[in-house]
Amino acid sequence: MNLQMFWVIHILPLWFLVFALFLPRIALLVLWLETSLVPFDVHGFLGLVLAILLPRVLVLYLVYVDQGISLWFVLHLAVALLVWGGSGRYSTRRRRDRYHEIG
Repeated sequence: MNLQMFWVIHILPLWFLVFALFLPRIALLVLWLETSLVPFDVHGFLGLVLAILLPRVLVLYLVYVDQGISLWFVLHLAVALLVWGGSGRYSTRRRRDRYHEIG
């Protein structure tokens, strides 16, 4: 198995791929300030809305356009599913705890 295959990066820098796993909004902002996202055709209103409301979706799109379905894409998809799956449980638990405090 060739390990260089896992480190192939076409346009997106390695720092972005790693940093976007933890803080996608900040990573998108730094990437936007540092370089142009013109090769990804993410300019205009839609890119801004996705960066603000659903930054992980935008990161998944960028990784997919840059590398296709690769290890980085699968890794970002797994993190996105974990974040989205865990966020509902937290708010439900908070609501349930608040109900028990009142009642």
